[in-house]
Amino acid sequence: MLKVYNTLTRKEEEFKTLNKNEVKMYVCGPTVYDNTHLGHGRTYVSFDIIRRYLEHIGYTVNLVINFTDIDDKIIKRAYEKGKDPKEISEQFIKVFLDDMATLKVKPADIYPKVTEHISEIIAFIERLIEKGFAYKTEDGVYFEVKKFKNYGKLSNINLEDLVSGARVETSEKKKNQKDFALWKTAKPGEPKWESPFGKGRPGWHIECSAMSSKYLGEQFDIHGGGRDLSFPHHENEIAQSSAYSGKDWVNYWIHTGFVMVNGEKMSKSLGNFITIGDISKEYSPEILRFFFIQRHYRSPIDYTAESMNHVKNNLEKIYNVIENIRISLEKSEKSRIWGENEFLLYDILKNSKNNFYNAMNSDFNTVEALKSVFEVSNGVNKYLSLTETPSEGLLLKALDFYKIIGEIFGLFENYFKESSESNEEEFVKFLIELRSDLRLQKNYEMSDKIRDGLKNLGYQIEDNPKEGTVFKKINI
Repeated sequence: MLKVYNTLTRKEEEFKTLNKNEVKMYVCGPTVYDNTHLGHGRTYVSFDIIRRYLEHIGYTVNLVINFTDIDDKIIKRAYEKGKDPKEISEQFIKVFLDDMATLKVKPADIYPKVTEHISEIIAFIERLIEKGFAYKTEDGVYFEVKKFKNYGKLSNINLEDLVSGARVETSEKKKNQKDFALWKTAKPGEPKWESPFGKGRPGWHIECSAMSSKYLGEQFDIHGGGRDLSFPHHENEIAQSSAYSGKDWVNYWIHTGFVMVNGEKMSKSLGNFITIGDISKEYSPEILRFFFIQRHYRSPIDYTAESMNHVKNNLEKIYNVIENIRISLEKSEKSRIWGENEFLLYDILKNSKNNFYNAMNSDFNTVEALKSVFEVSNGVNKYLSLTETPSEGLLLKALDFYKIIGEIFGLFENYFKESSESNEEEFVKFLIELRSDLRLQKNYEMSDKIRDGLKNLGYQIEDNPKEGTVFKKINI
């Protein structure tokens, strides 16, 4: 039974969908004025794994990720660069999509843009005004927070204690400084759209309510994003959406934890702002994904050189086990009679698979799930060290386990991908034979060049006194 931690109730709850075997999920997308950073990577890889797991256990997932393509930050960046805001937003939408592809994040089903949903946003605001939850002013339209009884229930903020500041926009036109903008009257030179409230543009929060309602309905299963969005963004979304429909809007609220860099919160002011583009030059996508799942998605995660080396080494160990299985399959027996070692490995595979699903069913606990992966790795290595002719059936069961892990975590894709790799491996075998001849001729310079070249292509060469030279493909 799958249980999910709900930020709204602050507890794990049994996961029940509105429609059988279907999950409607909305994840807040980026405000596209700058490059995608490590925090984005952590959030969208986390939700990618959640989505992959839900699909793995039988759900059809309808995933919506929006683009905030008009905003104060975009307008400011466009002014600084002497460009049109649309040019800025389109540039960074492409960066985001390219970076997500690099991280092997499966594409969302829908990527709605704010600028393409102005009519839906205007209609949403009109209904809020009609129902008495919003009011017009000279500088736009505001949601009257006091009219919504349960304001603050997501972030656990008391309305009376809420102070205007960095996260609450101030305006002399508001009835109350705690009210938030639904529509902003355009200032000179700003992008603007016609509306019953005057020429202007949407406020930040209204966009997600309008677009999610269009594509997922007035109620849906999961709404997610980074922890920093719980207030004011998600709090305001709940208020306006529930006021609009009169219904409980979202069943499960899921938030990812912060990313730290060397123990400090990542920020441009501290000079520790790391983009996906930059870090991808140093680490492969699988290493980055493996780094993110080392911590539970709700917990903070600290990026350090030491932690990345640790992650890289652990992933290499798993790849080595998979390669050891591949090599051992060549000398395995289909009809091998099971002895104590076979029964022991079978129990490890069975129990580890159960443990993996139990961990993932407990709020997608990748930390505990990884323990079962290492249990299998240790069990396989021990089995192969004790067995001259291993059981083909057991080795295939182990490979199947790693394939499941790979599908859910987005790992080992190059290994399990069906392609023309057999031709490539034949060529690698030819080069290894050539290298062996060169070593017999004591031409170590050329043999080392072949070894290093194969390493650059992702092949690890090992000279074994008993079995001769063997190769392993390490795709990380």
